[in-house]
Amino acid sequence: MDTSNLFQEAAELIIHSKSLVAFTGAGISAESGIPPFRGDGGLWNRYDPVILELGYFISRPDESWEAIRTIFYDFSSKVKPNAAHLVLADWEKSEKLKSIITQNIDNLHTLAGSKEVFEFHGNSERLICLDCASIFTISEIKLDILPPLCPKCLGLLKPDFVFFSEGIPSLTYQKSVEAASACDLMLIIGTSGEVSPANQLPRLTRSHHGKIIEINLSPTSYTNTVTDLFIPGKASEILSILDQTIKNIT
Repeated sequence: MDTSNLFQEAAELIIHSKSLVAFTGAGISAESGIPPFRGDGGLWNRYDPVILELGYFISRPDESWEAIRTIFYDFSSKVKPNAAHLVLADWEKSEKLKSIITQNIDNLHTLAGSKEVFEFHGNSERLICLDCASIFTISEIKLDILPPLCPKCLGLLKPDFVFFSEGIPSLTYQKSVEAASACDLMLIIGTSGEVSPANQLPRLTRSHHGKIIEINLSPTSYTNTVTDLFIPGKASEILSILDQTIKNIT
């Protein structure tokens, strides 16, 4: 499949955009070694999702934390941003990209250097006390004894990301909706659009007459409904080519 025209068209859209926003999902981080929750090789094929039910976590924190430590923290120090994260950070620095809305909780956009990141589902690098609401970084808390307790009040610590039955943090939700509504171009990168309410953000962009470029390994629920330009492939490869194409044009 000849995709050269797709890259040229996408590059032109990005160059002429006044308010470009990226909307990222598990696919952008898979290349850094982080498995997705759903689909082939997904974590929910190996673990029961009930471990991230808020009520279950509160009633059985030892059991939930055993799985949480394995899934999110045992290998986290080895995970690094990949080329896709770095391209987006460079685009923000050069003012091509206004902001990133991410469904990921892995902190990789921030590690790559991005500043304006709306973490729709929170961030696994933070822990919050369910009693006093104090927040700690994971580097401040030892996970050798589970469940970890708050150094201030000995309350139960919970990863500061959204569990099942929890709502999206209101300020993050508001900023994400504002960004999706105001952008004239959205890059959908590595998300299949299965998780609500995050999956409505590209549709919000479309309803406000913004254009959408989608980068994914295969077509999704967005492709034939809201996407203007679909580029198949790995995020790191596609964004690297797009970046070079933009530089060649400008």
